Amino acid sequence: MCSGRIDLEFILKAFQNGQDGVFVGGCKLDECNYITHGNYDALSNVHLCKKIMQHIGLNPERLRIEFMSGADGDLLAEYTDDFTKNVKELGPLGKSEGLDEEDLKLKLEAVRRLVPYIKLVERERLRVPVKSEEEYNKFFKSDETNRLIEELITDKLSVSEMLSLLSKKPLSTGEISNILDLNPSKVAKHISDSSRQGLIKYDESGNCYALA
Repeated sequence: MCSGRIDLEFILKAFQNGQDGVFVGGCKLDECNYITHGNYDALSNVHLCKKIMQHIGLNPERLRIEFMSGADGDLLAEYTDDFTKNVKELGPLGKSEGLDEEDLKLKLEAVRRLVPYIKLVERERLRVPVKSEEEYNKFFKSDETNRLIEELITDKLSVSEMLSLLSKKPLSTGEISNILDLNPSKVAKHISDSSRQGLIKYDESGNCYALA
């Protein structure tokens, strides 16, 4: 299967299913068998996923991508052995990052809920103009890209986390703020925006918010 078909959803689902690390192997860059050069799409997805992992408190080293040819069996073994060793050193997913099981589940669920939007942002605003590994690495490490991801994705992710919380039970603004470790004014803004969109409603009897 072309590495270009490794959707962001697949990576997140693997982590949600309890995998401690995800390794993506693709054919050598600029040696793709297809005109689409899908391995660059895989590289972009991995870079973006690492940014998101970092934002939700997961070590991005739990995700790795390497490129090799079909004849590089020894190289594949070397890469996977090294990756397995590194993941074992990191320990179980979430625990070494200080996230309990419920926190981890909430954050991964929130990100997966946002995947269609993230893919749209990636396609429209995070495309690298030149296909080279150096340019992709430089692009995703740049301050401008970090600012753009913060601007376009971070708030949406916080709203998604809030909706995941409210799908379990109604909560007050203060409770949401404490659980998500967000500024109360930020939570109030997210609640206001989500209420206008008809996503949540105010429960007067409980003095809290619930899904609409």
